[in-house]
This record gives sequence, structure tokens and C-alpha cells, in this order.
Amino acid sequence: MTTTEQTTQPVIVLSDAATTKIAELLAEGAEDGLGLRVAVKAGGCSGFSYEMFFDPETNPGDHVTTVDSVTVRVDSASAAHLVGATLNYSDGLQNAGFSIDNPNAQSSCGCGKSFS
Repeated sequence: MTTTEQTTQPVIVLSDAATTKIAELLAEGAEDGLGLRVAVKAGGCSGFSYEMFFDPETNPGDHVTTVDSVTVRVDSASAAHLVGATLNYSDGLQNAGFSIDNPNAQSSCGCGKSFS
């Protein structure tokens, strides 16, 4: 039997701006059931890197939370690195796009896409 962990306390929190932008991107897609998958992978210039993509599947052991109309999926291995993190979105002239504020990161590279 496989289980999906429905978390009451989200592994990663979405800022209002991130939630709004993700909802807009999901509305543009034609596929129902898509959710945002946030993962941590080995690699990058600081040791680990963040990965985000739209995924229709919930895998066994995933931590799943829903914020408004946005479903966020985090695998259990990545969850340990992301507890307490916040996903932000900025559309300003500089540093536009998504960023993760991660209190678990001891250091990060200049691009903000990898950490240790």
C-alpha cells in the first residue's frame, strides 16, 4: 500500500506573489491536475540545487499541500532540506522570477539556485 502524506504544516510556504504567479501559469496550461513539484537535487555550484516543475503525479511519500488553487508536492528526501523555506516571486526589473528563502541553507551561490 502506498501513501501520500497530506501535511497540515507545509514543508515550503508560498508567498502571495508566488501563489498568484503559479496559479496564472497553471491556468495557461491545458492539463488538469498539475501541481508544482519542488525538489532538491545533488549538484549545482554549492552542493545542492533547487528544481521546480509542474507535475501531474503525486508519488508515494510526497508531502502535499494546497494553497488556494495551487497544489505543491515535495518528495520526502527533499522535504528535509526545505522545511521552513519560502518560495517567493518577483517581477521587478532585477532578479525577476522565483527564489527560495531557505533557513536550512548554510551558504548559497551568487545565482541563488544552489546551496549547501
